Amino acid sequence: MKTAYHDVVIVGAGPAGLAAAAELARRGVSDVLIVEREKEAGGILRQCIHDGFGVDRYGESLCGPEYAQRLIDEAAQHAQILTDTTVLSMTAERELTLVSREGLKKVRAGAVILTMGCRERTRGALAIPGERPAGVFTAGVAQAYMNLYGRMIGRRAVILGSGDIGMIMARRLTLSGAQVEGVYEIRPIPSGLPRNVAQCLDDYGIPLHLSHTITEIHGSARVTGVTVSAVDAKGAPIPGTQRHIPCDTVILSIGLIPENELSLGAGIALDPVTRGARVDEHLQTSCPGVFAAGNALHVHDLADEASLEAEQAARSAAAYLAGPLEACRIPVRAGAGVGYALPAYVSGAADASISLRVRDKLAPCSIVLRQGGREIARRRLLAAIPAQMIRVALPKGAACGEAEIVVSAE
Repeated sequence: MKTAYHDVVIVGAGPAGLAAAAELARRGVSDVLIVEREKEAGGILRQCIHDGFGVDRYGESLCGPEYAQRLIDEAAQHAQILTDTTVLSMTAERELTLVSREGLKKVRAGAVILTMGCRERTRGALAIPGERPAGVFTAGVAQAYMNLYGRMIGRRAVILGSGDIGMIMARRLTLSGAQVEGVYEIRPIPSGLPRNVAQCLDDYGIPLHLSHTITEIHGSARVTGVTVSAVDAKGAPIPGTQRHIPCDTVILSIGLIPENELSLGAGIALDPVTRGARVDEHLQTSCPGVFAAGNALHVHDLADEASLEAEQAARSAAAYLAGPLEACRIPVRAGAGVGYALPAYVSGAADASISLRVRDKLAPCSIVLRQGGREIARRRLLAAIPAQMIRVALPKGAACGEAEIVVSAE
């Protein structure tokens, strides 16, 4: 089998991969291959018929398919897009094995950008007791059935988890004539963005029950109802709080996990918290010449943010093709009140941006970066919640030496 060569191979043709291809063209890299396992490019955007996309990138509010098409049009001018093609494996030497209807193909890349997106947590991740009836969907699957295939999934629904897609589906079902009995969130604060709580739940009178979870699903052939319970501070159901809710549909919106089977196969180090690759300020993984961005790196709130991050990865990949990148030897770790912080390493020799999420709701607060006890950066916020990603600028020269940088919320 012959091995084809491309300057850059991008894995995934969602908003991150498409934006990376367009940025590579602007940097003068023309030999770019995008590999997408779905039949069409665009990723999750194809099924997101609500608006709000593209405000940062294009200065106007677009629906998901409109935003996807603009990205596709930009990328297709300069890159080859292979759809209905799966990357079976990747080595640390940037050799990829692809499979499609045409058979197997080997590809070697000067640089690789990983933009595979993420997958949803399923019922199995929670081990909810009960039978296994029809009518239990993850939020993304429910969205695809309704928005891509025009199928009504149920008439009386309960939603577990207040993730953004779950809340958007609560509104979508309501607009389609279904009754949404409520959204049940195990945490004491919503998991999704405040704007979706307001626009998808409050505006339609859909109740949000915090510190509650589903403790049993009922039904044999089809869901007939669920039992919900209040939970304590540790997330354990409180005896005596059980309540039965009749329904024919359960939608799970309980979190997303970066898709990184390829990364594991190549020996790329993953972050145990984000479940994405550990990267430096160039968004380069532990394998030289392999970069990661978008939801494959860490779950983003907005598609625009994933696209902008992928453009950064593309600039780094273009620079890598031209010569060695600045070494990054200063480790970065999450401190008090911070769930995660990335990149995992910075150089101190260039401006950098630290992305993070706080553990709990804070108001007001400051995000503080310290190296060896010395404050090197601070960002003051009126409020911070886990659902919103925060970025803190780290100016060139603020960090020096090799002592670790600790990112804390105060």
